[in-house]
Amino acid sequence: QHSVTLRNGVDLDNFSSGDRAAARAALGLRRFTLLSVGSLIRRKGHHIAIQALANLPDCDLLIAGSGPLRNKLQHLAVRAGVADRVRYLGEVRHAALADIYRAADVMVVASDREGWANVLLEAMACGTPVVATDVKGPPQVRRGPQAGVLMGAPTPAALIEALEQLRRN
Repeated sequence: QHSVTLRNGVDLDNFSSGDRAAARAALGLRRFTLLSVGSLIRRKGHHIAIQALANLPDCDLLIAGSGPLRNKLQHLAVRAGVADRVRYLGEVRHAALADIYRAADVMVVASDREGWANVLLEAMACGTPVVATDVKGPPQVRRGPQAGVLMGAPTPAALIEALEQLRRN
């Protein structure tokens, strides 16, 4: 007998490439924009993206999600001097995420552990490249370099290095 692993799928009627310019205009995006999606908990690594932003002066960051760390993340952004470049979108309806993925230049998943992350699948289905920590699930999702870059560790320095590689490509 053979076993078959069935992975999560993505609704390609909703999560697909679309009008990127319209999606960017709707969110008022004018600069290179990183997106981090997930509950505002430490494991999701939103703090890594905020810290990295201090050394990415031409970038902005969107964070979609809600959770107990919102105030701490906001204070971190102030301390890092990037509060004016971080926008918290709060809880976003699942169907509405497609336009946010399309609007972003890169989806960041800086988790310290992650399974088969739907946000990676959804972003890639919308044509948005990903930068994700090289832990368990993301390497299986990001099958090739055209889909994005894996970072060796969930650190601001590794994220910056991965973003530089992505932008060179």
